[in-house]
Amino acid sequence: MNIRKILVAIAAIAATAAPAPLLAAQTASASGRALLLLPLTLTKVNDLDFGTVVPSSSSGTVSIAADGSGQSVTGGVTPVASGTATRAVFAGGGTAGQQVNIFLAPPASLSDGNGNSVPISLSLDQSVVTIDSTRAFSVGIGGTVTVGANQAEGTYTGTFTVLAQYN
Repeated sequence: MNIRKILVAIAAIAATAAPAPLLAAQTASASGRALLLLPLTLTKVNDLDFGTVVPSSSSGTVSIAADGSGQSVTGGVTPVASGTATRAVFAGGGTAGQQVNIFLAPPASLSDGNGNSVPISLSLDQSVVTIDSTRAFSVGIGGTVTVGANQAEGTYTGTFTVLAQYN
């Protein structure tokens, strides 16, 4: 082998094995952030009360508006004037300016404890609320019960759950 070819080969190997020149170090910064919120509170202020009604041989409904605008009846249901009908109201607290999602877990029906029941559906006056500067919020719950034809007399009750969660 030619000495010149050997030297060229050694030079080529040395050139590829030589370390690359060091580049200047680079830096970048980022900031950290944590938003700490007050724990949410939720308290029942009023129960939902459909009032006192008289059923008939025709079915009907009794509705309570979630916004507090009152009771309405349809079909064969007659309201009794002395009966108090009110929406449910829940009050809560937390960090001012934050949004809160409101969820309902209603029962399928109200029952009288004697095997009789009436179907129920519930509604919220708002499903997302913003906590005000006093760190408070409230939400109204209304609904509708369907009273069957010749529905048995009695006090029909059930329990529903309201959940508040930061958005």
